[in-house]
Amino acid sequence: MAIPRRRGVVGHVGQFFEDEIVCVDGLLVTSRSRTWLDNARRMSVDEITVVADHLIRVPRPVFEARTDPYCTLEDLAEMLDRHKGTPGIRKARLALDQARVGADSAPETRLRLALECAGLPVPQLNVPTELRSAVVRQPDLSYPEQKVAVEYDGDVHSTSEQIVRDISREEDFIRGGWVLVRVSKRHMTNGAGAAVSKVRRALIGQGWSPGS
Repeated sequence: MAIPRRRGVVGHVGQFFEDEIVCVDGLLVTSRSRTWLDNARRMSVDEITVVADHLIRVPRPVFEARTDPYCTLEDLAEMLDRHKGTPGIRKARLALDQARVGADSAPETRLRLALECAGLPVPQLNVPTELRSAVVRQPDLSYPEQKVAVEYDGDVHSTSEQIVRDISREEDFIRGGWVLVRVSKRHMTNGAGAAVSKVRRALIGQGWSPGS
């Protein structure tokens, strides 16, 4: 097969299994799992992990028109087994080891990876938590043993309606004896150092000690 050559197009030749090519609106494209592997050669391990977390997250039917994840961890592992030796596969394997079901957004995954890289405990991801009788909240990341919850506040949290909801959420955590740590994009610069420091202080304040 001839490699496509035209302005703005870079052609490649590769081996494809039948189920790695899908039709979207009449256009033949690679499947999500195959595209994830193909992009591994150009992305960092953490960014490949972000994509993996997106593919394996369990959707919330109330917000999305689907009930199943795009892929499972087993699907991604099988893709790697099929294409041993392909460029980027080592990074993809490292990313798959880091991937976890539960993150609802790319910033949540980046925050989780930064916290774990800094040696903080492994957090739970989007687990419904009963703060007191009939009051349940679902923090982005949580440490139930220390009663520390972490929320990533994206741009949507700047609306007046969301600010009111966020205040109510924080009051619920406080009444339940929890500490709520709120992180924004300004805390995520320079390797998320500010975010890590905030969470570390909260954990230590709640009885956790480094190395425990």
